[in-house]
Amino acid sequence: MSIVRRRAWRRAGAPSIVDPRSPILILALTLLVCGSARSADLPANFDPARDAAADVAHAVALAKASGKRVIVDVGGEWCTWCHIMDRFIEANDDVRALIDANYVWVKVNFSKENRNEALLGRWPRIAGYPHLFVLDAHGALVHSQRTSQLESGKGYDKERFIAMLRTWAAPGSSGTRYRARETPRA
Repeated sequence: MSIVRRRAWRRAGAPSIVDPRSPILILALTLLVCGSARSADLPANFDPARDAAADVAHAVALAKASGKRVIVDVGGEWCTWCHIMDRFIEANDDVRALIDANYVWVKVNFSKENRNEALLGRWPRIAGYPHLFVLDAHGALVHSQRTSQLESGKGYDKERFIAMLRTWAAPGSSGTRYRARETPRA
């Protein structure tokens, strides 16, 4: 839109996106504040004192409301590779953006203090940590991911990690290219 047309449009009474009364601005700020507040209820670390089943249920509710899937990150504060994965995600903006756009991430503790056996017994046995379970917006298991398959040397392989995130994102979300069980378009 040219500058002249934009000025005429504004004079005609069309709201500016920076106008404090703009419905677009109000909606964006509401989503930002509400999304942050609700996600803040989820654990940022592996806490043996937390109710893991309640945390997963909360993550599923958030995923359902936002059209996302859930990644259940199982590990512990004792787990070196868990911390390596956390640093990897934080150091790679494109990985973080894919996660934020497509998933609700929830950490579930597994340690001597709390093995969370009742919750983890719902899903396939875990061979190593960290381990990622992908759930749909109803809490059903979609995928069980051994993170050793995403490793490279002393860290994680960015291409493999991104491919995993894109493959298991909810259908129609911004992260999907095609579903692993579907045939890609030619």
